[in-house]
Amino acid sequence: MTEEEKGFVIKDRRRFTAEGEPVASPEAEERTKAESSERLEASPRRERPAAREDVEEALLPEVTFATFIFSLGSSALLHLGEMPDPQTNQRTVRLPLAKQTIDILGMLEEKTRGNLDEDEQNLLRTLLYELRMKYVSATR
Repeated sequence: MTEEEKGFVIKDRRRFTAEGEPVASPEAEERTKAESSERLEASPRRERPAAREDVEEALLPEVTFATFIFSLGSSALLHLGEMPDPQTNQRTVRLPLAKQTIDILGMLEEKTRGNLDEDEQNLLRTLLYELRMKYVSATR
């Protein structure tokens, strides 16, 4: 086929839609996309902004035996009503949950016997004693 036999091509070059919204021409859109990709490739790679989870993770203390024990101890104190619930700001006594957490700490003391350094052993022993005394007074 020759050029004349192919017919003709229609290109919509209107700058506005029927609703009056501006429309970028296909050529302009292609140029914009090409320029954007060139800028991205040429610019130094940027780190994405920290997500909320990344920020919260950065604020958390290092996980050690002591922080793990303190975490369980805080949970027991919360269930004993010694600390307010962080979500409701109410002090609620939940003795079965407090007992379970204290029992977990007791199991850890038994299972780690001979494997802890002196500071860790003293921390666990002291925390267990204090929690057990608070539990006994809460049950009376």
